[in-house]
Amino acid sequence: MTRHLPALRTRTALAAGALLATGALTLTACGSGFTDTPGEGQASGGGKLTLLIGSSGDAETQAVTDAVAAWSEQSGVEAEVQTANDLPQQLSQGFAAGSPPDLFYLAPEALAGYAANGSIAPYGDDLANKDDFYPSLVDNFTVDGQFYCAPKDFSTLGLIINTDLWSAAGLTDADIPTTWDQLASVAQKLTADGRVGLAFGAEYQRVGAFMAQAGGGLVTDGQTTADSAANVEALDYVKTHLNDGTFAFASDVGAGWGGEAFGTQKAAMVIEGNWISGAMSADYPDVNYTVAELPAGPGGKGTLQFTNCWGMAADSGNQEQARSLVEFLTSTDQQLAFSKAFGPMPSIQSASDAWSSANPEQTAFLAGADYAQFPPNMAGAADVITDFNAQLESLKTGDPQALLSTAQSNLEAILK
Repeated sequence: MTRHLPALRTRTALAAGALLATGALTLTACGSGFTDTPGEGQASGGGKLTLLIGSSGDAETQAVTDAVAAWSEQSGVEAEVQTANDLPQQLSQGFAAGSPPDLFYLAPEALAGYAANGSIAPYGDDLANKDDFYPSLVDNFTVDGQFYCAPKDFSTLGLIINTDLWSAAGLTDADIPTTWDQLASVAQKLTADGRVGLAFGAEYQRVGAFMAQAGGGLVTDGQTTADSAANVEALDYVKTHLNDGTFAFASDVGAGWGGEAFGTQKAAMVIEGNWISGAMSADYPDVNYTVAELPAGPGGKGTLQFTNCWGMAADSGNQEQARSLVEFLTSTDQQLAFSKAFGPMPSIQSASDAWSSANPEQTAFLAGADYAQFPPNMAGAADVITDFNAQLESLKTGDPQALLSTAQSNLEAILK
């Protein structure tokens, strides 16, 4: 399942280790987990396909393994699923050794680097189901006009509300916020008894939703827009409510991520993705909650999406079979099976109605697909975001304009 969790993690978050956000990819060749002989262990015509995944846990590993086994029985092509402990590192080491897996989970921020050095095959336009993927997900995996790889699933951010605390504060369904002013109002009413109204991670991957709602974003149409007036307005809004005590960063309430702040009821509302459902059922089953779309800001509705694709090695000798396997894994029936097994949202539009019927309490996440932004995916962007996140930690006392100007300069440097 695709997700973005912060560096500090609870036991649940550690189990949800499919976070594949990476910094700059360094191609080193030691301890890759694959054979060190170039080409050996790699699929060649008629050989065994190898897949490397970054799993969120046993449920995901078993579901992918079972699906691949079903395809192998159907196709007659042997395939093996390997689970990485550190997927970005093992993948880069496999390429450096000349023995990458045929297929692998690939994060958007890793795509540009691998595309630039010719390591991955741009097979997206050859997929029979290419027109079924959500357009924003296709954009996420398009570099220089080429659709490289099939999005395997995705997630968006929503507003998670503790319904018991909501009712206790005298709030009803009619009070679910649809604007920033309404969000501030209900957050104030929910801030009581040592509990904050709204919490979220001190990182662009959460705060960036406010930037989108203001009509901003870090990169727009290939141009750096980090220091835009819209982004300043967004950070000013967040800063105001961090200071009045109705909003808080998860770390400031003693939580490793939003899910922990919500589950321990240190926050009545949080901004998180649909992966929170697994954490709640596993660790906080007695906390009742509902999910709403994030409220609109001055620029309209906005949220962020997170995804990975099925990358394919350019040197794979079994590209036709690998593409067939990807079409199987991203089919409507198989994506719905994955969703049932470990919770992701299907990346294809044809699965929308069936997924919504099976998950009525989470449809707000899927609604976000129509207007979601994705984090910048050009080479070097992950490092810029890491620096931006470090500065966001001091937003409560910092200068939003100065913070965004630094991000602007850093993005301009990698876009030159």
